[in-house]
Amino acid sequence: MKLVRFDAGQWGILEGELIHETDGPAGNPTGRHFDLGGVTLLAPATPSKIVCVGRNYLDHIREMGHDFGGDLPKEPGLFLKAPNALAHPANPARPEQSGDAVPYPSFTNLLHYEGELAVVIERRMKNVPESEALEHVLGYTCALDVTARDKQKTDLQWVRAKSADKFCPLGPWLVTSLDPQNTTLRTYINGELRQEAHTSLMIFPVAKILSYISSFMTLEPGDVVLTGTPEGVGELKPGDLVEVAIEGIGDLHTRIGSRA
Repeated sequence: MKLVRFDAGQWGILEGELIHETDGPAGNPTGRHFDLGGVTLLAPATPSKIVCVGRNYLDHIREMGHDFGGDLPKEPGLFLKAPNALAHPANPARPEQSGDAVPYPSFTNLLHYEGELAVVIERRMKNVPESEALEHVLGYTCALDVTARDKQKTDLQWVRAKSADKFCPLGPWLVTSLDPQNTTLRTYINGELRQEAHTSLMIFPVAKILSYISSFMTLEPGDVVLTGTPEGVGELKPGDLVEVAIEGIGDLHTRIGSRA
């Protein structure tokens, strides 16, 4: 099932090109229907926080110059993005609608892309065991973790590097029935494949990540968890078109705007 958030913030179930409006993200039908091509899609989450996993693919750890002496990380490495970082997706049924463009901020000279599988929470999670973690998931979607790489290296914390406005495009919708460890993620820049990895290569699977976070931080309904990026990250330029494609979900298209 595909869940979409659209127009004024209402939710619906997408069947083909028709949206059946519901009274919430996992709600009951209202009886109203909308054509997909006639709506503006919104990021399919309303998070109080966006929790992100860094260094969850071994090849990405290596390309970033980190070495654990042959041993894998023992715990997920986490950081936060603020809710203001959310950016709305393009509507696949309306090619002329590009969604939110990510501005290229004046404070950075090295903007990077990181394509990721994202998880949206349905029910409050606190001290949830790994065996029950996926029962708290509303759905899965595509995410673009935009990073000001130069500021990530120089700032005390990664606030500018990760949480600038629109640094987290999300969408185009949620898929409720997906095996998060059995899909393939690809990132394209201007149509050129830059990242490709199967999610079975994650060091920490999604259920482990969610359980770990819930052991010290309550995850609320609507919160978003980004599960890490594979190798192949690289630089973005103004005007670039980024596509994050995940099998079983769809494609998230994001345009990089001019320098702000």
